[in-house]
Order: sequence, then C-alpha cells, then structure tokens
Amino acid sequence: MIDFRPWYDALIKPPWTPEAGTISLIWTILYPIIAISFGFVFYKVFKKKIPKKVALPFIINLAANLAFTPIFFGLKNIPLATVDILIVWVTILWAMKVISKYYRWVALAQIPYLIWVSTATLLQLSIALLN
Repeated sequence: MIDFRPWYDALIKPPWTPEAGTISLIWTILYPIIAISFGFVFYKVFKKKIPKKVALPFIINLAANLAFTPIFFGLKNIPLATVDILIVWVTILWAMKVISKYYRWVALAQIPYLIWVSTATLLQLSIALLN
C-alpha cells in the first residue's frame, strides 16, 4: 500500500478540514445507504419496473465516487479530482430528480450523501485553490 499521508499532510487545507477518522466514519455510514438505495434502483431496472435511463446518474455517480480516491491519493491529481467530485455532486442531484417520481424514498435517502458530498466538494475546491 502506498503511503499518501506525507503528501496529503503537506497540502494546504482550510482550517475546517475534518479529521481522517471523521471522514472514515461518515463514509462508513454512507456506503450502506448508497449500497441499499443504488442496489434497489439497479434491481428495479433489471426487473423492468423503471426505465434504464433512470439508472444512468446512479451508474455515473458510482463510477466517479469510486474513482476519486485513486485520482486524488493515487495520482495526486488535484485538478482531475476536483472535476471528479463535481461529477459526483451533480449526479447525486440528477439521481434524486429522476428517481423521485418512481421511488421518493430513494431520493430522500440520498440527502445525507448529498450533504456530505457538498462538504467534500467545498473542501476539494478549497484544496485546489490553495495548492
């Protein structure tokens, strides 16, 4: 495993940057919500209960979410990671909009995810501007 800590610690970050343990805890809470709600959407698409196009923002979001860590911490590419997190943020909003007319609970389940990614996006934009 590559130790990204020295690189990350050397970055200029805003004073409100959450501690690593807090970030880990938040994702530990969010990933089951994401897995259940996204899995439900994919299952409903598979069963032809909702159109395939409804799953598109969920697929893009999942890919962008999973790509962030390798881009930011692996490649240490701050500009690309910033674009990536903006994609995550936009696709959460898009997903909430398209699923709400079929399963409102899935849209509502994304609220904690949206709040956290909004915070993470502001953090990433700050890091991009400061470095």
